[in-house]
Amino acid sequence: MGENSTSDHRQQPESNGRPFAERVATRLFYPTTRPREKSLREAVAGQIILITGASHGIGKAAARKLAAAGATVLLVARTLDDLEKVAAQIRADGGIAHVYRADITDMDATAELGAALLAEHGHVDVVINNAGKSIRRPVDESYDRFHDFTRTIDINYLGPVRLLLALLPSMRERRHGHIVNISTWGLRMPPAPRWAAYGASKAAFDVWLRTVATEIAADDVTTTSIYMPLVHTRMSAPTDFTGVPGLTADEAANLICHAVVSRPREISPWWTGPVQAWTDLRRGAAQRLMERSFRH
Repeated sequence: MGENSTSDHRQQPESNGRPFAERVATRLFYPTTRPREKSLREAVAGQIILITGASHGIGKAAARKLAAAGATVLLVARTLDDLEKVAAQIRADGGIAHVYRADITDMDATAELGAALLAEHGHVDVVINNAGKSIRRPVDESYDRFHDFTRTIDINYLGPVRLLLALLPSMRERRHGHIVNISTWGLRMPPAPRWAAYGASKAAFDVWLRTVATEIAADDVTTTSIYMPLVHTRMSAPTDFTGVPGLTADEAANLICHAVVSRPREISPWWTGPVQAWTDLRRGAAQRLMERSFRH
């Protein structure tokens, strides 16, 4: 886990039809925390929070939790009908939600989105960079699929950068703002076979944001990188993760709420630090391990 979790309480793992052993493994390897309801409300009530990829999965679950705690949520995704359904659920529960259809891979449209958000709301307090695309494919099946790399780099790296370039000046001028990036625990591990497109694009934004964080900290703008473990959503569904321990969207959303309240620099499964240290010290051995896994 990340820093500053003392005010949080441990969440019991959800069943959702998962076998008992899988739930226990998830609890052991991916313990989650969530802020107390009072802490969450104190942190987000009256705040304007932008969530990309808000129409499904983690983004949808996080939007509902934050809106229920009193935040005004700005929902961004490509499909208007799905966004409207999420907004309708939030409003039915007494929350405030605004819908913005946008394709983050369209750089001009993303710049226009940033300008529109500032024009309509004056500022954005928190940005949750959740939209993303995952591709698991060996390189020999991508020789004629260069778009595997361009579409992951556009949505996982360039689009979020373009959006933040539009929003950061306002945050820095107001000396107030927080950016939460939904990264992947894979970046704390040795590079794994079949994940070249996805891993490279997520790593690019991870390094960009952590680098920018060193510059914007003087203006009281903070960042949290969540190295999210496997989450069983429709994005992960194309790969068969049956029986593999992983979080539900609701459990992942609790981590986002924790990030918004406590603002740790990072949140990561407890065991990734030692693994990353071993990988850095024994890079050759780590790579050979992954090479053997691919042969099998």
